[in-house]
Order: sequence, then structure tokens, then C-alpha cells
Amino acid sequence: QVVLVESGGGLVQAGGSLRLSCAASGRAFSTYALGWFRQAPGKEREFVAAISWSGAGTRYADSVKGRFTISRDIAKNTVYLQMNSLKFEDTAVYYCAADTNVLRSINPAAAAPLYDYWGQGTQVTVSS
Repeated sequence: QVVLVESGGGLVQAGGSLRLSCAASGRAFSTYALGWFRQAPGKEREFVAAISWSGAGTRYADSVKGRFTISRDIAKNTVYLQMNSLKFEDTAVYYCAADTNVLRSINPAAAAPLYDYWGQGTQVTVSS
């Protein structure tokens, strides 16, 4: 069982920055790939970024490349999403997720159905 709790969301002006955190509890967390997803009103949940178990491997959605950075602190059981140069279209509820499949722990997946555990989400609102 893995429990994920996101924090750090809020209201920010376009061009600003936010850092989201996701604290995890549960066995073997450090061996899982982790991902961030987001869902805007009326839209499907979409992939944002993912990171391998070691932190060495990352992948990003094209829409956030160069603006967002995913990282993890294994000792703190926490994954972060640093979001810079925020745009109005980044407004969404952001979710972190854990993929317990060890075969994907090195090359993290972008597909939401492959993630087993999800946090409750944190709202990010970017004003234009």
C-alpha cells in the first residue's frame, strides 16, 4: 500500500513559479517510478512528467519541457515538480502517482492507467 499526499498548489500569475511536493508512505517507495499528471475542467487527465526510481531518468510532456522539472528525494520519500514560466493553460488539478511495476522503474511510463497509486490532487490556478 502506498499513500501519496500532494501539496504546494495555489494561485499564481502567469509567468510565475510554483513547486509541488508529493510525500509518500509505504513499502518500497524508493523503487517505484513516479509521475505527475494534471486534469483541467472538462478535459481528460494528461501526463506532465515522470521520474525513474533513482531519479536519473526523466520524461516530460512537450507542453512543459523547458519549464517544469521533476525531481525526487529518496531519503524524504518525496517527489517534486518545479513549475516555472507558468501559463494560463497550466491551470488544473495536479496529481502525483506511483507505478509499482519494476520493469518500468528505470524508464517511467506516460500512460495514466499504468500507475497504481494516486494522490488526492492539488489545485494550480494561473491567472492571465
